[in-house]
Amino acid sequence: MRASRLAFLVEEPSMEVFLRGLLPNVIPHVPFQIHVFQGKRDMLSKLGDRLRGYARWLPQEHRLFVMVDRDQDNCHDLKKRLESIAGGARLRTRTNSAGTSWQLVNRVVIEELEAWYFGDWRAVRTAYPRMSETIPQKASYRNSDAIRGGTWEAFERVMRQRNYFVGGLRKVEAAHTIAPHIDPTRNQSPSFKIFHEAIVEATA
Repeated sequence: MRASRLAFLVEEPSMEVFLRGLLPNVIPHVPFQIHVFQGKRDMLSKLGDRLRGYARWLPQEHRLFVMVDRDQDNCHDLKKRLESIAGGARLRTRTNSAGTSWQLVNRVVIEELEAWYFGDWRAVRTAYPRMSETIPQKASYRNSDAIRGGTWEAFERVMRQRNYFVGGLRKVEAAHTIAPHIDPTRNQSPSFKIFHEAIVEATA
């Protein structure tokens, strides 16, 4: 069944701002809401109660998206934990739906939101025209989901080289500026592709 409304649970404000800039271009006719937690620890501690609340009233045509940064966690362990929390709330996840319609999808952003920026460098250059177009060709940035040493730190570093965010990366501002230019058809981040695939599946 095609989803008539989506709800996103995110750990921090920059992801909320990013989604508000991206989703109207991706699903222009599907309403959505976003709930923001106060960081990853807060999210993981409260997620079970929040999902049990949803489970008591969630209509069949609604879908939930839980969005968490991997940071330094093991991706598979983090995904397993999220699946367990959803199972405890008796919600059918996309991973464990066994062919039935799912209610919730858990998405781990590898490593952080900035990996999705590296995945669509043209969007970054549209938002910040002084940025070099050769960044994705460099070995350190070629695989946006495998950038070492912290993705947001790497993004801040290359931005400062062109005199953007010289006082430090302002994550919410970057999300607001870049998100409207993201094109899902060209984004090379594997984690973004999986996220977009779930959006398409829910709303097709």
